Amino acid sequence: MKIQDIMTSNSIAYLNSSDPIERAAQQMKQYNVGSLPVCEHQEVIGIVTDRDIILRSVASGQNTGHKSVKDIMTPNPIVGNPNMDAHEAVRIMSENQIRRLPIVKNNKLVGMVSLGDISVEPKLQDNAEVALKNISKPTNNRFI
Repeated sequence: MKIQDIMTSNSIAYLNSSDPIERAAQQMKQYNVGSLPVCEHQEVIGIVTDRDIILRSVASGQNTGHKSVKDIMTPNPIVGNPNMDAHEAVRIMSENQIRRLPIVKNNKLVGMVSLGDISVEPKLQDNAEVALKNISKPTNNRFI
């Protein structure tokens, strides 16, 4: 099964790097998601999560009104492509402890695949379970 068969490809929410942090939070609320790709001319240059907003901005006492998404995003995110095998995407997500994978074609954002998208596919449910276990493992990585 290819990622293009299960990814979300219509109305993909994304942010521009110059967008204020408040807009990121509003978009996450509107679309009920915990992360959004950051794009410049539809090219994915970063990703921002609800955790980034909390840890890299709010918890450190920064004034979010004067900060943009580029100040807290993770640059150069891991991405997939529409023709990749879904099992490969699950492996990438599991190894990198990510719940959403931006999908790009010709360096342009064309979709998003989430652990939820994978978990509702009967052929991939076992993989989703393993991925969730690996994604949820505590890590010693410090990004702040």
